[in-house]
Amino acid sequence: MLLELANVQKRYGGVTALRDGNLRVEPGQVHLLMGENGAGKSTLMKIVAGMVERDGGKMLWRGSEVFPHRPADSAALGIAMVHQECLLAPHLSVAENIFLGREPRSPFGFVSRRQAMARAKRIIEEHGFPLQADWIVGKLSPACKQLAEICRAVQNGSSLLIFDEPTSSLSNQETEQVFRIVRGLRDRGMAVIYITHRLEELRAIGDQVTVLRDGATVYQSPLTEISTDQLIAQMVGRPVSMTYFRPSLPTGQPILELENLSSSKVREISLCLRAGEIVGMAGLIGAGRTELCECIFGADPAQSGTIRIEGKGTEIRSPEDAVRAGVALVTEDRQRTGLALRLPIAANVTLANVASISTAGVLDLRLQNKVTNEYISKLRIRADAPEQLAGRLSGGNQQKVVIAKWLFRQARVFLFDEPTRGIDVGAKIEVFDLMSELAKAGAAILMVSSELPELLQMADRILVMRGGRITGELPRTTTQEEIMRLAALEKVA
Repeated sequence: MLLELANVQKRYGGVTALRDGNLRVEPGQVHLLMGENGAGKSTLMKIVAGMVERDGGKMLWRGSEVFPHRPADSAALGIAMVHQECLLAPHLSVAENIFLGREPRSPFGFVSRRQAMARAKRIIEEHGFPLQADWIVGKLSPACKQLAEICRAVQNGSSLLIFDEPTSSLSNQETEQVFRIVRGLRDRGMAVIYITHRLEELRAIGDQVTVLRDGATVYQSPLTEISTDQLIAQMVGRPVSMTYFRPSLPTGQPILELENLSSSKVREISLCLRAGEIVGMAGLIGAGRTELCECIFGADPAQSGTIRIEGKGTEIRSPEDAVRAGVALVTEDRQRTGLALRLPIAANVTLANVASISTAGVLDLRLQNKVTNEYISKLRIRADAPEQLAGRLSGGNQQKVVIAKWLFRQARVFLFDEPTRGIDVGAKIEVFDLMSELAKAGAAILMVSSELPELLQMADRILVMRGGRITGELPRTTTQEEIMRLAALEKVA
């Protein structure tokens, strides 16, 4: 046995993240670690990776108990981790990040940038990733950052590699590249622990599966011994359907209208969002979907064109202008652009509407906590108290806090950019329910998603982008193949 965890426990203040974590991993296998957001998966893996110390239980490595106190301790054992949220140095190049702490050196002991660039180029080319060794990480898309993390973990040479949601922001082609890497590692005798919420990935790479629920291991077996529906039931503790049906609603008046809108990254965008409508936005990575949301929200202001909100021409030159106009953006990268991780949940929920809980410029902390508790209850946010730091929440619960912020602001236009990224199946249904309720209440929603089945389930109609332009519009009765045909067009008419 390579790795064995027995009755592992971890608490953060008054919150129990793990109460009975158990796991057995053998060499030459891909071990799937499943569970809802907040189940304890990432905490358990951070203990293995030396990022946090356990409060109880045992960790055995090749039969001997070990106590990693820092990532370097786990790395020395042969354990590496690819994180869901980017932990790279944004001001350094891809090559510098790949070899950070293990830089190649010249015979005189100096760091050799030339060697680092050459070796990084070979690693990138070997895996066929769309990266350049000299690109600055801070300027990369979330997908490319994830690929750089994978390159760094693979090159270090490990016996156990942990993937925490590695494909959550990747295209189908890039996902297949990750699968190829995982299979190659397994074939060379390495062990892989793979955390994912994307159930369609399981059968492609998994050998064994362990399920955590509410901080405890509840199921372990070969993957062939459990169906997908049974696996979901183990994760959430109840039967849950993977199929979500949202009935179409009568749409109201136009809420958001764009006419020939262009920015530094999108060109001549014209569209209309009506009250009670969810419009899907499809396209490959780099098509301009996120950039369009940023343009509408004023993060990358339009250079030409017109924005009308409820029939009135509106100039949006900054996010502040967008918020005042009733536009909300739920960003793809919640940790970097959606939340203040070092502030309490209460501060994040009320951040966009502080004036409503203030008197004569003085913040009413009691009212702030009351409002936050209401949203914690309404959105089923797993948190100890409003004072808990947002950075201490699981990914799914962080996403709910971002949504709560805009609900409290009472926005009319919602731009959801990859709203279910890194969220488990149970939380996805809750987010879908919330979006449906917003539409029923008269909000206009633009939903950007790389998950085509989700767009077909949720959207009243689907727009497709490529190269910064809209290439077509399809009804909700369309097919994934038709969406991909428009997304992959070489030329835009």
